[in-house]
Amino acid sequence: MTRRFNKFQFIYLFTFVTLFWACNPTEPTPKENEYLVSADLVQTYNLTQFKQFVNSTLGAQTGGIDISLFIQSGIDQIKIVYNTKDLKGNDILASGALIIPNSLPENTFALGSLQHGTLFNEQDAPSYFGVNTEASLGSILASTGMIIALPDYLGYGASKNIAHPYEHKEGLSDSNIDFLRAVKEYIAQEEIKFNNKLLLAGYSEGGYATMAMHQAIQDEDDDEFNVVVSSCGAGAYNKTASVNEIITRDSAGDPAFNSSYIWVLQTYNELEGINRPMSSYFIEPFASQITQSGPAVQVTQSFKSILNPTFVAGVMNKTDTEFLAAIAENDVYDWRPVAPVTLYHGTADEYVPFLNSQTAFDAMKRNNAPDVKLNPIQGGTHGSSINEYFTGTFLLFSSFR
Repeated sequence: MTRRFNKFQFIYLFTFVTLFWACNPTEPTPKENEYLVSADLVQTYNLTQFKQFVNSTLGAQTGGIDISLFIQSGIDQIKIVYNTKDLKGNDILASGALIIPNSLPENTFALGSLQHGTLFNEQDAPSYFGVNTEASLGSILASTGMIIALPDYLGYGASKNIAHPYEHKEGLSDSNIDFLRAVKEYIAQEEIKFNNKLLLAGYSEGGYATMAMHQAIQDEDDDEFNVVVSSCGAGAYNKTASVNEIITRDSAGDPAFNSSYIWVLQTYNELEGINRPMSSYFIEPFASQITQSGPAVQVTQSFKSILNPTFVAGVMNKTDTEFLAAIAENDVYDWRPVAPVTLYHGTADEYVPFLNSQTAFDAMKRNNAPDVKLNPIQGGTHGSSINEYFTGTFLLFSSFR
């Protein structure tokens, strides 16, 4: 028997169907990105082109490894611009580099985040993809079958008009973690297969930034990111001990090293709210020169010799509690990482004292960290240890990804 609908039944049925389709659309509304602002393709290489690029610009041997044997894919180099905040809580735009394998569409990738070392030149920031920068090392890692992210840091790239918070714990960790959030939004937007593994690495300032990020993620964002390993090279994790070492030892007067020490001191003086004149820290004529030019001052004598003796005494006698508290606030060595941490450091590092990695290792073992390793590079200086660090990081990432 054929069922017939009366007028009111038909109206009810029509209304129900209309509401059902309105509430259950076949095409879900895309989620608006919170952090990702833009993603611009800067350069693309197919597999053959990238092998040629590596051989012609970097050489087949990198860190003692024949890199060409490990390259599996061409790459896309992308500049990411993202939302973050400065240390005063103001909304700003920052940037970074993202490198994605383009010849392995069926693969599921881990995400490696590489934090760069000290930069005095704006054009060396990763998102410019300079040949002789850490972006090239990131490109090599990506070509082996990983997604690689390299934050520019505040003060470079899209945020170059603000001061870089040099070696500052929150100034590095917070904005870099926001960068990783933007990267994850891009990965989801482009439907790139991601295995939810995050691997962290960095050397020098990048080692310090990596340690700060790992600690912040574990303390605050553990449900958001799955850190599986950190590779930290020659970072100044123990600021308190480093300051005591640097202000009391005689040094060769390397102007780049001295510029870095001045930069750290000025950063903490401002960002930690100490706000003293440079004459509180340095003798003349250096105090006036640093007031005018900051880290750009070329100091070619021992750093110890340009310091105000009253300042040195206050640190050594522990009476300068304000300054010591500011330094301690930026220590990142004494905690208990759950994910594995591997430390690399040259034992003859004349720039960032080896004690940073030794005291970090000792503290983490004392705190019962389940997996922390220290690889002392015997006789290695800050510069000569980079190759061994990169080789170790490459192998570490290969085993954890």
